[in-house]
Amino acid sequence: MSPTLTGDRSVLSWASTLEPAALEQAIATASMPFVVKPLALMPDAHLGKGSTVGSVIATEGAIIPAAVGVDIGCGMAAIETSLTSASLPDSLGALHDRVARAVPAGVGQGHEAREVDVMQLITRQPSTRLNDKQVATARSQYGSLGSGNHFVEVCLDERDRVWIVLHSGSRGIGNQLAVKHIKVATGLMKDYFISLPDPDLAYLVQDTPQFNDYIADLLWAQAYAAANREAMLTAVLGEFEDFLGRHEVETSRVNCHHNFTQQENHRGRSLWITRKGAISAKAGQKGIIPGSMGTRSYIVEGLGNPASFESCSHGAGRRMSRTAANKTLSVESLRQAMEGRAWNDQDATSLVDEHPLAYKDIDQVMKDQVDLVKPLRMLSQILNYKGVS
Repeated sequence: MSPTLTGDRSVLSWASTLEPAALEQAIATASMPFVVKPLALMPDAHLGKGSTVGSVIATEGAIIPAAVGVDIGCGMAAIETSLTSASLPDSLGALHDRVARAVPAGVGQGHEAREVDVMQLITRQPSTRLNDKQVATARSQYGSLGSGNHFVEVCLDERDRVWIVLHSGSRGIGNQLAVKHIKVATGLMKDYFISLPDPDLAYLVQDTPQFNDYIADLLWAQAYAAANREAMLTAVLGEFEDFLGRHEVETSRVNCHHNFTQQENHRGRSLWITRKGAISAKAGQKGIIPGSMGTRSYIVEGLGNPASFESCSHGAGRRMSRTAANKTLSVESLRQAMEGRAWNDQDATSLVDEHPLAYKDIDQVMKDQVDLVKPLRMLSQILNYKGVS
C-alpha cells in the first residue's frame, strides 16, 4: 500500500489498521522539536510504552531513552539448515524438551552456573560500572530467552527446508540500564522545567555527559543482546544436531535488532535512528519478520526505501492488549490454533495473551510494506517454545 501522511503531515503511516490512540501517541512523539519529520509508522504499529511500537524516529541532537524502551537490542535471529522435513521424526516433543533444558525461559530465569565472562566476551564496555549482582545477572542470563513474546521455533520454508528461529533481547541487565537512563532523562526535564506532551518523551541532549553515558550503555546492551541470540542459536543448533544425529547442517544465519538506536546518514544529515519495533531494511539487507504463535514468519530483504528511513516492520504487531486477549480469547481456541505443532501446551493458560488472534494478520502486514521489503522465504512453524511469565 502507499503510506499515508497524517497528523498535520508529521507522521507517515504504512499501517492499514491502526488504533487511534497509537496514532495520537505517534503524533505526540513527532511533535518534539528534534524529531525529523515525518515520523515513520510501520504496518504492525500499535500503542506502546514511551512511543508507538512500530515507529521509526529520526532525531537530530537528542535521543528519547523510553522510545528505545527497556528491552534494549531486542530482536530476531535465525539459522537456515540443509535439512528437510524428511529428516525429522513424526513427533518433535522430545526436541522441544531438549530446547527447554538448553535455553532457560521465564522472568528472571538463567543458567544456574555460568562461567562465561560476558564483560570480556563483548568488546565494548558500558559507561555504568556494573556491580557484582549485575555482573552475575548478565552472566547467568546470557544464553537465555526471557518471557512474553520471546520464543524459539523450528520452521519449514516453502521449499521444505528446516529453519531455527528465535526472539530475545538484552534480558535483565538491559532492562536495568534502560530504567536508569529513563530516570535520568525524566529528572533533567524536571530540573530544567521542560514540559512534555507525555512524560515518557523525556530526552537526553547530544554531547552532554548524560547522553554520552546512555549511548555507551545502549551500545553495550545492544551488543549483549545480539551475542545472547547467537549463544542461544548455537545451543539450540547443538541440541537439534544431537537429536537428529546430523552435524554441520547450518547453511546461513541472520541476526537483527528491532528495539535499538544507531547513528545513520539520511537526507544528507547524520541522524540518530530509533527503531522501536522496527528493523533496518537497507537495500539488500536481510531481516526477519515473525508472525505469531500458529502463523507464519518471513525472511526478507530490504529495499532501502528512504521514506521509512530504510526500515520495515518487526512482526505482526498486537491488535489486542494482553489484558484484552486474556479476557476475550480462550485456552481451547489457542490449543486449536497450535494443533499439529510441538509447543509447551502445559502452559496454555499462561499463553492466551500470545494467541494468534491477539496479533494482526502477518500476511496483511507484508502486503502493507511491499515498498519496504521483499520476502525471500516464508516460514511455517512446527515447534514453538515460549517463555512464560
